[in-house]
Amino acid sequence: MERTIYQNLLEWKDNPNKKPLILLGARQVGKTYILKEFGSREFDNLIYVNCHKDSFALNLFRNFDIKRIVTELERYYETDIVIGKTLIFFDEIQEIPNAIASLKYFCEDYRSLHVVAAGSLLGISLRNDESFPVGKVNMMKMFPMTFNEFLLANGRSKTVELLDTCDWESISAMDELLKEYLRQYYFIGGMPEAVLKYIETKDVRQVRMIQREILDTYYYDMSKHTKTQIQRIHQVWNNIPAQLSKENKKFFYGDIKKGARSKDYEMAMQWLIDAGLVYKVEKCKQPTIPLKFYADSSAFKLYMLDCGLLACLSEANPNTMLLNDNAFVEFKGAFTENFVLQHLKATNNISIFYYSKDNSTMEIDFLLQTEEKVIPIEVKASVNVKSKSLSLFVNEDFKDKNFKAVRFSLKPYIDQEWMENITLYAVDSYIRSILV
Repeated sequence: MERTIYQNLLEWKDNPNKKPLILLGARQVGKTYILKEFGSREFDNLIYVNCHKDSFALNLFRNFDIKRIVTELERYYETDIVIGKTLIFFDEIQEIPNAIASLKYFCEDYRSLHVVAAGSLLGISLRNDESFPVGKVNMMKMFPMTFNEFLLANGRSKTVELLDTCDWESISAMDELLKEYLRQYYFIGGMPEAVLKYIETKDVRQVRMIQREILDTYYYDMSKHTKTQIQRIHQVWNNIPAQLSKENKKFFYGDIKKGARSKDYEMAMQWLIDAGLVYKVEKCKQPTIPLKFYADSSAFKLYMLDCGLLACLSEANPNTMLLNDNAFVEFKGAFTENFVLQHLKATNNISIFYYSKDNSTMEIDFLLQTEEKVIPIEVKASVNVKSKSLSLFVNEDFKDKNFKAVRFSLKPYIDQEWMENITLYAVDSYIRSILV
């Protein structure tokens, strides 16, 4: 399946100043697949080393003699490693001591070689028994498939080309078709295995089975990496659908269990964030660049990495989501807000905040900072877009800042000078167009 990160891999390959590349991401987002595709398409030969399963790899990093490592790889795989023509791929690199640290020496001693590694965000961050090769590696992050990638997987390349033009009049002619695909995406999400199963079978039960298996894998990781916090990690994780279903989606520890306090659950929550399973969006007290200066870490929302997994964890009924527009407004728009947030994160891994006014119901769903400006973003789950918050924010409270807001909803494109309304199925294309 086509992934937009492939273009980034090509740019890395052709960069004369490249370093060994680490591709990071939560489990099951497609890291192994895309790097194998990259190796087979762009190089004469691919040396694939699975550090989790391959007993040969256990002894490979006994020291940092890179010449020896290269020689042993050539002998074991019966191939010549040729600069510019061979890709060396260490998968699950976090599983073997010294493997991550060895990338420093690949950079220093064999920088002309093309070396890539894949690993889970959490596994690499927990390798505190060895030094991380700071400054000696390039890093990329991979996310679940975006809506545009989902369309590409369904053979809709010309539809994606149209969305990328932001030709709103032409796009509106595809409205019903695109809403149908959007309903499917809300249920299926962007985990590649689930997407592929739906394309092959159109069987929602098999899709849900795969989603449950992915969630089980995450539960296994929770048990594998931590013993003392496992119960609290489960409590935070399982509570996310309920938190998102509230009108005010701000995270309250007391909703996990009565009397819960931040100090009891901060480590558990950070584990989920480090694993890439949860995105934390903090409140911003003032919409001024740089937003990080005004972050309020005590107030935040939690979102899941994928709306399809959110649907599975919520036990949302497939028919409810696929047969009508209920998915868009279900749980007070929780799926829609999660959908928009995961695309904001996947586009450029940028920092995202929200804004709320003290002693008021005013709230702006997201504040997005580009290189030059702040963009207030409102998310509406349907064609009913009545809300005073965005207008008050732009036209009264912060009129002097001349904000141009964005509202994502099911309504067609509208430009009201102070605000643009963008249809939800164009989120992926629109966000990339304003951030490029």
